[in-house]
Amino acid sequence: MATLTCCSLKNSAFVLILVYALTFSFSLVSARPATFLQDFKIAWSDSHIKQLDGGRGIQLILDQNSGCGFASRSKYLFGRVSMKIKLVPGDSAGTVTAFYMNSDTDNVRDELDFEFLGNRTGQPYTVQTNVYVHGKGDKEQRVNLWFDPSADFHTYTIFWNHHQAVFSVDGIPIRVYKNNEAKGIPFPKFQPMGVYSTLWEADDWATRGGLEKINWSKSPFFAYYKDFDIEGCAMPGPANCASNPSNWWEGPAYQQLSPVQARQYRWVRMNHMIYDYCTDKSRNPVPPPECRAGI
Repeated sequence: MATLTCCSLKNSAFVLILVYALTFSFSLVSARPATFLQDFKIAWSDSHIKQLDGGRGIQLILDQNSGCGFASRSKYLFGRVSMKIKLVPGDSAGTVTAFYMNSDTDNVRDELDFEFLGNRTGQPYTVQTNVYVHGKGDKEQRVNLWFDPSADFHTYTIFWNHHQAVFSVDGIPIRVYKNNEAKGIPFPKFQPMGVYSTLWEADDWATRGGLEKINWSKSPFFAYYKDFDIEGCAMPGPANCASNPSNWWEGPAYQQLSPVQARQYRWVRMNHMIYDYCTDKSRNPVPPPECRAGI
């Protein structure tokens, strides 16, 4: 009887450990966002945002009545944010689809921007990136995408740690903003930022500097999103999260581009960059400090 009791206790303990392990693993899985509304909320014009596939994807709509936008429920200090987007197809001139992070702190805001500028049918889609640090922006770069981003979903990522902010398309870096504080150049590292996306009309500047106006006869315009992924220090949260060197995004492999990424980055800049504020002498007769420091 004692042996049976011992075995029963061992079996019971094993079952409890197994149940605990399964419960813990399921809690890890369920902690990942399963639907749009778990991590995001509609910021404006809820009638122009439609949930798809049980909330795992969404459709943004722009027409003559309104554009629309959504925002994360939390702000984050460092990490990685990515989502798959299928941009407005066809004649999208004058439209802007934006995906960005913003501290929402008015005159001292920090911001990391993707802005996808619509085009006339058959012309390249241009992505504009911009960086605001402590309220100072005007750091635009423009790249013509090397594929049709309206034909299928592609992954757009903002990666941000203490060393650099990297904008990537399908894992290929198209913009790097390095931390050059040692040279007296500000870097966004104190203010948590929310994640935002909008679809709106900006035909006064978006396509060929405003020469191409939006064709409302082609409306409504649609952009599609799925696979929302945020990994970072949510704020408010543990006070030591953002400074924890064990966060994967702070590891040695992420403190600069890898050799492969560096080659990809050079390829983008040599073959697909069409505008760089650093080399625009009409705006900056003397290159700004961050340009001289190397970006």
